[in-house]
Amino acid sequence: MSTRDIPNTAWAGLALLSLIWGGSFLAIRTALDEIPFVTSVAWRVGVAALVLWVYVALRRLPLPREPQLWGALLVMGVLNNVLPFSLMAWGQLYVETGLTSILNAGTAVFGVLVAALLLSDERLTLRRAAGVGIGFFGVATAIGLENLTTLDLRSLAQLAIVAGTLSYAFAAVWGRLRLQGLAPQVAAAGMLTGSSLVMVPAALLLDGFVLPRAPTTWLAIGYYAVIATAVAYLLYFRVLARAGSGNTMLCTLGIPPVAILLGAWVRDEVLSPNVYLGFALLALGLALIDGRILRVFRGRATPGP
Repeated sequence: MSTRDIPNTAWAGLALLSLIWGGSFLAIRTALDEIPFVTSVAWRVGVAALVLWVYVALRRLPLPREPQLWGALLVMGVLNNVLPFSLMAWGQLYVETGLTSILNAGTAVFGVLVAALLLSDERLTLRRAAGVGIGFFGVATAIGLENLTTLDLRSLAQLAIVAGTLSYAFAAVWGRLRLQGLAPQVAAAGMLTGSSLVMVPAALLLDGFVLPRAPTTWLAIGYYAVIATAVAYLLYFRVLARAGSGNTMLCTLGIPPVAILLGAWVRDEVLSPNVYLGFALLALGLALIDGRILRVFRGRATPGP
């Protein structure tokens, strides 16, 4: 679908998703000031799963009956929630909110590469390969090329965030192979249930029962669990149906500016110039992968009748 064919309501949805997910990085970092990262993830997936199941019940959506499908949802929960949420939450203990959001935007780059390796109909063309290469260089630049040679806590935290984006990429392939034909809202609720079955026991075992006390922590949990996970999933699927998967990927470019501004405003975070250069390269790589900018230039270069 061309960007010219996207209805205005879908553009509004894309902008809203960027704002919601951009704010989630600040909310997660705020919660981590009081609660351990494993507990923070358990709250996120557990509350979001409950909200989505209420939605599914109200809409009376049919539930899957095959045991293997529930097993696939459990694996999806591990790949799409347990691993990336945990790795990124731990990483945010040592990495600025804005930089975390920029590294997270590399998900689309990894997604193209993993899909090309594992799916026969997702060929890696020359243009997409160039976009992946530039995107990788952008991620490396944002991390700081000098940090790749040292393994202190900060560099390990950045690598953990990148590993989380790689897990998202594998989750996308798994979902396409194993969850076809399932209503998206049911898939999201089942996936978050699977991740809750992993994270809630893990939090109780590792952290004990941690009940937040600060009102800001409760607000942060409410935001990233209800708004940035449950509600965002419902909005995401509506935008996906109207704009298509390629166009929906554009929201990843709007997330880092929101997270950077919020991090600077609320937590006085200051990012180095190489972070902004890395984001610019990553945005260029995503634009090449998407391909629309090249088509615009080609259209202008084509002489009229």
